Amino acid sequence: MTTPISRPPGHALYPTTVPAPDSNRVESLIEYPSLFPIKVMGVKAEGFVEAMTAIATEHDPSFELGRLEMRDSSGGKYQSLTLTVTATSREQLDNLYRALTAHPQAKYVL
Repeated sequence: MTTPISRPPGHALYPTTVPAPDSNRVESLIEYPSLFPIKVMGVKAEGFVEAMTAIATEHDPSFELGRLEMRDSSGGKYQSLTLTVTATSREQLDNLYRALTAHPQAKYVL
């Protein structure tokens, strides 16, 4: 049997008041601006690369084709793109992800 720790009156083991977290403030693990890779996968089809790079450019006007990597699946049916954009804010990345995932040719966006 263990003996409880005695504390003087008014001394709690944990603070009695804890400041409420600021619900409007979300800490980001990303430092802005920074280069941020986004992987997009879809069926290899005419217009897929052009559509995805157009969306990237819309949300990052500094995006250039030199920051695009393409890889075909082993069977050649699918294509993955890595679009490395300059992330300037969480809002910009959220909007970019929404635009990419809304496109009918994009099957996965990571």
